[in-house]
Amino acid sequence: MTSDGRGDAELPSAVGSNALNGPALLRWGRVCLEGLEQRREEINALNVFPIADADTGTNMLATMRAAMQAAEAAMVAAPSTVAVPSTHEVAAAMARGATLGARGNSGIILSQVLRGIAEAVRGGLLTADTLREALATASALVRESLSVPVEGTILTVLDRASECAAACPEPVLAEVAVAAADGAAKALGDTPAQLGVLREAGVVDAGARGLVVLLDSLVAVTLGETPDRPQYVRGEFAVPQTHVERGDMGIVAAHDDSASRDSAEHQSSVQWQGGIESRNNAEPQNSAEPHFEVMYLLSDTDNRRIARLRDRLAELGDSVVVVGDGAGSWSAHVHCADAGAAVEAGIATGTLSAIRIESFAITARTATATPVWPAQDGPADRGVLAVVAGDGAAALFEAGGAVVLGGDGTVTSAALLAAIRQLPNREVLVLPNGALPAHELVAVGVAARDVHRDVLLLPSGSMVQGLAALAVHDCGRIAVDDAFAMSEAAAATRWGSLRAATERALTMVGTCEAGDGLGLVGHDVVVIDRDVPTAGRTLLDRMLAFGGELVTLLMGAAAPAELAAELAAHIANGFPGIEVSVYCGGQHADLVQIGVE
Repeated sequence: MTSDGRGDAELPSAVGSNALNGPALLRWGRVCLEGLEQRREEINALNVFPIADADTGTNMLATMRAAMQAAEAAMVAAPSTVAVPSTHEVAAAMARGATLGARGNSGIILSQVLRGIAEAVRGGLLTADTLREALATASALVRESLSVPVEGTILTVLDRASECAAACPEPVLAEVAVAAADGAAKALGDTPAQLGVLREAGVVDAGARGLVVLLDSLVAVTLGETPDRPQYVRGEFAVPQTHVERGDMGIVAAHDDSASRDSAEHQSSVQWQGGIESRNNAEPQNSAEPHFEVMYLLSDTDNRRIARLRDRLAELGDSVVVVGDGAGSWSAHVHCADAGAAVEAGIATGTLSAIRIESFAITARTATATPVWPAQDGPADRGVLAVVAGDGAAALFEAGGAVVLGGDGTVTSAALLAAIRQLPNREVLVLPNGALPAHELVAVGVAARDVHRDVLLLPSGSMVQGLAALAVHDCGRIAVDDAFAMSEAAAATRWGSLRAATERALTMVGTCEAGDGLGLVGHDVVVIDRDVPTAGRTLLDRMLAFGGELVTLLMGAAAPAELAAELAAHIANGFPGIEVSVYCGGQHADLVQIGVE
């Protein structure tokens, strides 16, 4: 076998082998999917911690599906010279897929179990020794990822599985898998004695139940027999009149708590003498009740910034988990009251994507959190912020009454958020003008809104659309009507651009060479011509074929001096009656940006 594990394919992957190669690991993943599907409703019914939203089984199943889709894709993408991907390649694909597709707190933790396997099999197969290493690594990764580890959860059960695997003296993969699975199942049954909210609901921990499914699936693949586990039923583990105290030597006493059951704080907490857990586990760590589950992916960051993010999210809420796939991608999760602040923390950490914000419930507090602004006579306290490129364009937007961000510099999501926060206005309308991708705009919009400011990001994909929107801006209207009118004006403006190709490239209409004129409608190349002005004239013909009353030409910094006159004359000769407005924009990306209204 080679050092990178590519000799894995020569080894058997059937039940009874003492090692799992890439295909066998895929088989284990499929068995996990089947098990999680079968147990999904059971796991959902057990879900009371940290939020009783009955989705843990669904989240773990969705996360495992994402892992398997990535692994199957890795199999398909394997070079033809290689029979199958190595164990590590499959495991790494599963870990990455799970991290990027994680759903909920439990899904993120599941991704770290897969990452533990991926890191353990870097040098070869999944064996008895590497399984021990995988579980130990996963346990350490999960503890590191949590802002406040809580015992009596999947964390505790994963620890116990790792301990039992390490203690198993057998050098056989199946025996180590059995030891880990049985240890986890025993620890699962103990979770109600460790976490008050579980004991009062009479359930074991839902995420830990899902972990047992994964370990039992490994037993099924390696031993050929699936362990017989009970159906965990809600209410089965309830102990309504007692709570347990644990000393250094374990459980030492059980006391009647009926006199203190009127205390809501006590009803959802367990006090360990050993100090393992002392906080009220049904409440978040911050003072505001969590209304939102916030998740997003991060890239372009590092461990130091991730540690700061974990601390910041812990200040905002609870159930904080921030994990990586080991290859530069991270997934963050928090339950909090201020979803915008959680997203803002992510923006300060790296590049965000796949932002998901879900509300637990619409409560009276949520409704009253929206401020009631006093009625105003006269113009509203409203500002317009426009993202621009080029000094000439900046002057145009400023003349229209907008505050400008950009000029000749590159605009980032963090800069846009800071600019919004610096405006003194209670209502802010933002013209992004195509400067940022949609997912970053969503992140900025979420982070910028709070009880002190209403922020609306308008759908302007270009500066010419932004100018059209700004032309109908009216502070005398209420914000929603003003935003609608501006959005309608932007949407009614067809836009395109003329550029000079900088290199040979393949486009949707053919191959261009460096120096060719490129005509774009929106973001798509529709014209290629060796002569740049000819490409511009052809582009105008295409755009005006559908009619128009006003053409705006926003000239770039590199546009030839005579180009504006040539294009204006072409419009006048070929499309009489259409008004033409020419401005010096000074942008560097486009020779000309064209708007047709």
